[in-house]
Amino acid sequence: MKDLSLTRDNIFLSRPTNSTFSAALTSSEAVEHFIRESLSENTRKAYRSDLAHFTAWGGQLPASPDMVAMYLADQADTLAPASLARRIATLSKVHAANGWDNPCCAEVVRATLRGIKRVKGTAQDQAKPLLREDLFLVLDALGNGIRTKRDRALLLIGWGGGFRSSELTGLQVSDIEDAREGIILHLRRSKTDQTGEGRKVGIPLGRTRHCPVAALTAWLAATNRPVGKIFLPVDRHGNLRGDQLRPDAVSTILRDRLTDAGIVSEGYSGHSLRAGLATSAIKAGVPTYKVRAQTGHASDAMLGRYVRDAGLFEGNAAGAML
Repeated sequence: MKDLSLTRDNIFLSRPTNSTFSAALTSSEAVEHFIRESLSENTRKAYRSDLAHFTAWGGQLPASPDMVAMYLADQADTLAPASLARRIATLSKVHAANGWDNPCCAEVVRATLRGIKRVKGTAQDQAKPLLREDLFLVLDALGNGIRTKRDRALLLIGWGGGFRSSELTGLQVSDIEDAREGIILHLRRSKTDQTGEGRKVGIPLGRTRHCPVAALTAWLAATNRPVGKIFLPVDRHGNLRGDQLRPDAVSTILRDRLTDAGIVSEGYSGHSLRAGLATSAIKAGVPTYKVRAQTGHASDAMLGRYVRDAGLFEGNAAGAML
């Protein structure tokens, strides 16, 4: 009988499948299919990249604890501790999937990684939050044209929904549901919802000059597309190009629009929309459970850094003295 374990070959490789699962697949092929689908394509890509880096360095599978520890030490000046930790997670996964002894559990590996973290530090670069006031400055600086309509809707919906870039660019026209208070966006899948359970995100009618629902309506009217992805590429001549905007384009659009508004764009990325809503809402006194309901964060602990950033000047000790 064919080996159906979670092997390196069948869990990390991406193989094309039809949108409708074929009844002609054998039992073993069906198991392999579902094994592959237990991981998102982005996760598989990351695993393949990590394994390629390890083997290009000279690593072999299965690996010994000493080999993994030497790999960590050799890469300590090149890769951030977080990147090294991810590579350890990948190596651990592939060893477990093949039934090999896991070298990543050995103390020599754990101690090496702890030492690197102590020496290098574990602070990670975080996207600067696009706060409400700066969002309005960016929107006020926008001109006219179809690309402007797209960018206005993209920024307002991305900020108002607290969406990740991949969630924002993955939205379909069919995901929009009208409501008396605004619209409901049906998020079919996200980074933390790989099984496709989905959730609903309410986008209310705006009370200010910048209404996300009005902006989205204007963009959809300009494209005149009843189906497909909501946000599309637009060339400099105002022509629609392609069927979907790439997630990394959100960062480019935001930074370009920040520059147009006279705001230094360094440190901002697509995640700044999500971080900006969370930070601004907490500063405004919105309860954290309401913020989580909008952004999809699993717990208050996940919102911790936004809470800390939002409260830096509230009751500030120096502010009371100077």
